[in-house]
Amino acid sequence: MEVTELEFLNQEGEEQQTNDFEGGYWLANMVFTSCPEICPIMSPNMQNLQATAIDEGIPLQFVSFTVDPETDSPELLKQYGTNLGVDYNSWTFATGYEQEEIETFSLETFKSPVQKVEDGSDILHVTAFFLVDDEGTIIRKYDGLETDQTAIVQDLKDTIK
Repeated sequence: MEVTELEFLNQEGEEQQTNDFEGGYWLANMVFTSCPEICPIMSPNMQNLQATAIDEGIPLQFVSFTVDPETDSPELLKQYGTNLGVDYNSWTFATGYEQEEIETFSLETFKSPVQKVEDGSDILHVTAFFLVDDEGTIIRKYDGLETDQTAIVQDLKDTIK
């Protein structure tokens, strides 16, 4: 599966696009800052992977796409990442697109729907982490809710190094 092009604002409010990550490996997920149940598990799991990648010298970027761009401003995402303890040298939070754009991007790129719950209290989204290679092709899908990351880390080492 190829990553489709998406233009976005990062947590600093700077314009970027998915093509900017080509030439290196990156791990992508879908989150939103007011997520009531799954993001509070997934985001720390991703942060643990980032810390391990840094410690073990695995050259990997991390990208979190918000599924609630109307609420999640660059400033709010930066605060969210800071609260998680992320290293912004290798982690980008993406927002600044329309709701319809992220829904289309998720379907086309990750083959996963993004859907707002009718009462607006939640947004259904994929819980996987997607490993994208240096040419923009998704080559792996990991369980973002898995707290034992030993197998994921070993696979990342074997794949990237």
